[in-house]
Order: sequence, then C-alpha cells, then structure tokens
Amino acid sequence: MQLEKYKIQSHNEDVLAGHQRKLAYTLSEVENAESIIQKLVDFQIAIPSWALGTGGTRFGRFSGGGEPRSLEEKIEDVGLLHSLNQASGAISLHIPWDIPQNAQAIKVLAAQHGLKFDAVNSNTFQDQPNQTHSYKFGSLQNVNKAIRKQAIDHNIEVIKQGIELGSESLTVWLSDGSCFPGQLNFRKAYQNTLESLEEIYAALPDNWKLFLEYKCAEPNFYSTTVGDWGQSYSYVKKLGDKAFTLVDLGHHLPNANIEQIVSLLLMEGKLGGFHFNDSKYGDDDLTAGALKPYQLFLIFNELVEGMDARGMNHATDLGWMIDASHNVKDPLEDLLQSVEAIMTAYAQALFVDKKALEIAQEENDVVRCQEILQNAFRTDVRALVAEARLRAGGALNPIALYRNLKVRENLIQERGLKAVSTGL
Repeated sequence: MQLEKYKIQSHNEDVLAGHQRKLAYTLSEVENAESIIQKLVDFQIAIPSWALGTGGTRFGRFSGGGEPRSLEEKIEDVGLLHSLNQASGAISLHIPWDIPQNAQAIKVLAAQHGLKFDAVNSNTFQDQPNQTHSYKFGSLQNVNKAIRKQAIDHNIEVIKQGIELGSESLTVWLSDGSCFPGQLNFRKAYQNTLESLEEIYAALPDNWKLFLEYKCAEPNFYSTTVGDWGQSYSYVKKLGDKAFTLVDLGHHLPNANIEQIVSLLLMEGKLGGFHFNDSKYGDDDLTAGALKPYQLFLIFNELVEGMDARGMNHATDLGWMIDASHNVKDPLEDLLQSVEAIMTAYAQALFVDKKALEIAQEENDVVRCQEILQNAFRTDVRALVAEARLRAGGALNPIALYRNLKVRENLIQERGLKAVSTGL
C-alpha cells in the first residue's frame, strides 16, 4: 500500500502545536540545532529486504500476517517506511532470496517510492536448490577448489545483479569456519579465502566497494575464518582501495569496545559501513538502541569525530543499514523504532562539544570528559529528529500514524494472514 501525502499532512497538523513547544525548548538548549537538523535530513539508513517479514529462532517462527510475498511488495513496504520517516530511502537486497525478474521494472518501481538500491548481499551460508556443491564445510575457505569456484561465481553474479539495479557495493558475510579442533587448517583456510576474495574483488566495477563483514561465532563455534575486525582488516588491506570492513553491532564477543574498533578502522581508512541492531548475548538482532543506547551514542561519537577528521560526508561516505530480526514485533514498527534510535544517537553525537572534550582530554580531566559526553547523551534531541522528518515531508510521529491508519491490518487484508516473506 502507498501512503497518501494528505494523511501525513493531516497527522502533522494534529500534533504540530505540541511539537513546536518541544522544539522551541530544544532550540534554546542546543546551539547548533539548525546544523544538526540539516544533517539529519540528509542522513539515510538502508532497509534490508530480509527484515520486512517475521524472523525466527532455532525453535520456531511466528508469522504476524501481511508479510511481503515478493520483491515488489518488499519495495512497497520500504517505500511506506520512507514515506513515514523520510530516512529510509534505500533497500538492500539479498541474492538469491530477491533476484529481480526484470531489473529495469524493479528500478522504476523503487524510484516511484523514492528509493535507491544499497549494497547487494551474497549468500554462501546456505545451500540453494539448484547448486551443484554444498557449503556444509565452507565456501570461500573450502578445501575443494570446485566449491570455492562455485562461491566465487555466485559473488560475481551478485555484482552483475547489482550493476543492473544501480547498486555500487557488495557485502560479503561468510559463515566459514570450524566446529571442532583439528577440523581446519587455519592458515590454509585464510589463504583460500583470500585468493577467493581476490577473484571477486577483480570483478568489481571501478566505482564499486567490497564490504567484508566479520562475526565472532555462529554457525561455527570453534573458529570463524573472518571472526573479528582484525581478520577482516587483514583481508581488505591486502585486497586494495575498494575493499572495506563492515561492522555489524551484534557480531562481537560480549562487551567488546565497538567504538574503539570504529575509531581505528576510520583512522586507517578501512571502515566501510554498519549493520545496526542491538544484543544482550550474541547476534540477537534486536531493535537498535533497545538495550544499549549509550553504546550506540558512543559509537556515533567516534563516527562523527573520525569522519570529520578525515573530511568525510556523514551521509554518503559510509554505508548505513539496519540488520535485525523481528520475532515478536511488527517488523515495520520495529524498523521505525530502529531508525528513530539511530537518528537520535547521531543527533546526540553531533551535539557533543568537541572542542571542550579535546581540551579536557589534553588536560587528563577525566571527570570533565565524562560530563561532556553524558551531557550530550542526556539531552533530549527527539524534537530535532522530528523536525528533520517534518521538513523532509515525513510524519512527526511515524508509529502513531502507522497505527492510526491500521497499516498492518490493511496489509493482512491485502496479503493474507499466512503470508511468508521470501528468503526466510
């Protein structure tokens, strides 16, 4: 379904007075508010095609109904999100879950919804019905050259699919690793993976990037061949200037200092982008900021500082995407919450008094450093985020409007209660 603009305008008129009161107070507290608002307007967070339906656990999956049954319906759902928040202007496809039958028609449909195509994602962590060889013992690392070639060819095919859609980056996440000591020769696995990545890298167009995503564990629990940021950095450093490390917030060991990782990768010019989510124990894929909003703010503080130090464009020089699994929430509501949390953390980071913080750091004034950061974190910037949405043409309260319009109920009527999102 498409959301008519007059419904957004009517909603905004109903709540405008309250918003303006909150905004007036925030403007009196935040000196650089106009600059923050404009940066928020420019900032876009891609939505993954696989996150628009109900996810699952190892024990079951509970569909909420009205899920998109095709790529076309997934694009419609992202378009709906973008209409509401004006910050979800891109969709990221997972191949082969979402292979366009007609790339040109899909591009036209996406453009009608104000969307572009973000990174395309390859998949060598599952066996597909028509493939010759199994990835049970790995893909790019596999001891069998024919299996490695199959995985390489798949990645190159994904690049070709992305070119047709206007994408400019490939994300590679590998489940490759081992479950038991002695199962794998670590050195040979690394070398096989590197040589495979080199062939994929050679197929990139000049204007493309390769993002290599790491993960500490799962589905392999003894070793993972791209298991942490250091391993990913080692690969992308060898591959060349178009290769970068991608950080998924849920792919670290508990209590890892992700903000420090971000800072160092930025310093080295090898941070490619983010998959936002939140976690308590592992790769939980929960709503961004649901559990650790202060950590999300600290990560953005390092992002802003590091990108500014390198003269980078916040909106376009890194890839920003949500990667979450919605098991008990309405997926579209969950995505709206994640975008709101990300934008809030970004706005808070923009509010940090960088000059004062630098002076306090140089003077080893630890208390002052903490006060500066926590002052920004505890400042309520939600009115600035809402104002950015308003100026861009979105809804002041996206979830309230979504519920008032009974969007999920309408989607269930249109698609059915037993609809299942493709690829899951």
